Amino acid sequence: MFGIQNRRDLTMELQSQIPILRPSIHARRANIVVKFQDMYSFTVEGNVDDVNVLNEVRERVRNQGRVWWALEASKGANWYLQPEILLIGALKKTSLKISALANAITLKRLVRKGIPPVLRPKVWFSVSGAAKKKSTVPESYYSDLTKAVDGMVTPATLQIDHDLPRTFPGHPWLDTPEGHAALRRVLVGYSFRDSDVGYCQGLNYVAALLLLVMKTEEDAFWMLAVLLENVLVRDCYTTNLSGCHVEQRVFKDLLAQKCPRIASHLEDMGFDVSLVATEWFLCLFSKSLPSETTLRLWDVLFYEGAKVLFHAALAIFKMKENELLMTHQVGDVINIIHTTSHQLFDPDELLTVAFEKIGSMTTNTISKQRKKQEPAVMAELDQRLRRLNSLKETGKNT
Repeated sequence: MFGIQNRRDLTMELQSQIPILRPSIHARRANIVVKFQDMYSFTVEGNVDDVNVLNEVRERVRNQGRVWWALEASKGANWYLQPEILLIGALKKTSLKISALANAITLKRLVRKGIPPVLRPKVWFSVSGAAKKKSTVPESYYSDLTKAVDGMVTPATLQIDHDLPRTFPGHPWLDTPEGHAALRRVLVGYSFRDSDVGYCQGLNYVAALLLLVMKTEEDAFWMLAVLLENVLVRDCYTTNLSGCHVEQRVFKDLLAQKCPRIASHLEDMGFDVSLVATEWFLCLFSKSLPSETTLRLWDVLFYEGAKVLFHAALAIFKMKENELLMTHQVGDVINIIHTTSHQLFDPDELLTVAFEKIGSMTTNTISKQRKKQEPAVMAELDQRLRRLNSLKETGKNT
């Protein structure tokens, strides 16, 4: 976590983290594909237009940082960490004082415009509920946990060891012995904290990105804990992935409501949206979107909840509505969605569509949709299990 610094130091640190990208004159003339590193040291491929977009994004990040520092000057340091503001989602707005309500509205607007990278660890840790969760256990909890499980072998630890080298390969820190060891401790530790979840593929990407942002293993661990236990729907990462199946059905229904032409066209083609959306919801877009776009999405996720995942997923389809309506092959749909998501270097491009063109979706509405879909999902999973057991019995008798 970042320590307390004055605003000038924070501004200087923020600027030092956001270098301007300068493609070579040959790349500018030829407009060829170039490789460059983004703000979190991921290697990105794109053309010079993409580089220009990233530079514009970095300038907006600087400007947004100045807004946060100015508010700290007028409202006081850490004004956004006041308990009554953080509880806005759990309280009725009428129960809040006018000043607290105004601050909560300001914070929501600020979060949607992006949290400066230097402040992300502190803001995420507070607004997500991770700080509160950590405060309920002894201070040595994480250290004691990692020591207690060191050397233990379970199906979860074996799968984690298999996935470590495949998690963002080529990253200058994550793909090193030190990075692998840190990621392993976080994932193994959580697999013992919640045996119902254990470990599920997809969590490696989520935890890796949390490590890059939070800077410390312990903070990344608690962010992972609050994600799985409070922010996301339960059972998303359990053995049968029942929660994930529910989310896919809810997303399909929302697509039909919000983008009926696309939904109808894809249904006529026999295209199942879960072919692309399952990875989005399991990895929280960390494998699909550029890192800064993913983290802008997570800014909102940690403050407003899992509904933002549906906003983003719908927005990606909405942004390419005309192209999708021209497709006739499943492979063409996948290519359009894959290319679009991987080239969304401007977070505002996605979030503007997500919040201004998709329309309102409350957490309560999505919860009702989940309850509606749960019986069908559980029946389907039960039928699948019965069929699997039947095949096993048949195999034993032959």
